[in-house]
Amino acid sequence: MRSTRKGIILAGGSGTRLYPITRVISKQLLPVYDKPMIYYALSTLMMAGISEILLISTPDDTPRFTSMLGDGSQWGMSISYAVQPSPDGLAQAFLLGRDFIGNKPSALVLGDNIFYGADLGTHLREADARTVGATVFGYHVHDPQRYGVVEFDAQGKVVSIEEKPIKPRSNYAVTGLYFYDNDVCDIAADIAPSVRGELEITDVNRRYLERDDLHLEKLGRGFAWFDTGTHQSLIEAATFISTVQQRQALLVSSPEEVAFRNRWINAEQLDILAEPLRKTDYGRYLSSLLHAVAP
Repeated sequence: MRSTRKGIILAGGSGTRLYPITRVISKQLLPVYDKPMIYYALSTLMMAGISEILLISTPDDTPRFTSMLGDGSQWGMSISYAVQPSPDGLAQAFLLGRDFIGNKPSALVLGDNIFYGADLGTHLREADARTVGATVFGYHVHDPQRYGVVEFDAQGKVVSIEEKPIKPRSNYAVTGLYFYDNDVCDIAADIAPSVRGELEITDVNRRYLERDDLHLEKLGRGFAWFDTGTHQSLIEAATFISTVQQRQALLVSSPEEVAFRNRWINAEQLDILAEPLRKTDYGRYLSSLLHAVAP
């Protein structure tokens, strides 16, 4: 299962909301229970079948990501890297990644976002199958004023998107996962910086909405979404992952497992990846996959 869509992980920024722990390390390299935060975003794209990925980060942190993830060949995929000199907005990813995207559709995931749900893979593959327009994911939250928020009409169709509204028109936030057709690079190049001086992803999504080409998938009951950019959300995400893994004895967002189940790597390759990790629960779980029936 491989998609022709190109994937981008945006793992830049200064992580000031997580100071002082992010003064010397990217927040996307922080642990979320038993694995680095970046594994969750990476696994999300992999679950969609995306095997060509560009990771965008700061000049200081890009070498650290390269050291951790390599070129992706160990997982049967390709990972390349680009530097974001300054954090000028999420939509800047499509300017930095334009040559990488080429004439393909693309998907962008924020490196501090974690997604979980029994049918998540189905939603991701359905989004990947849409080659025209944009697909975003909405999630019901109690504090929508922190996010880009969608407004619906009586038929449930999206009629507006507003970035961090003072008076939100719904409780549905747009999550940090976006699927676009190939027009996105031209759209990102055409939008003007906001009053914050940033190229806003909400403005990109508005362009698709104006063209009646924006599809929103609601992640309802049974799904979990974490934006792990604060101390509280970071501990909440770690606690959630710990609880799920301990109760089910199944890993959440392991690139090795996703690659194996996608048949990008074989049993011998998985065994090689598990070998240096055998003293950990993570490594022992990977070894157990070689003898288990898929759940």
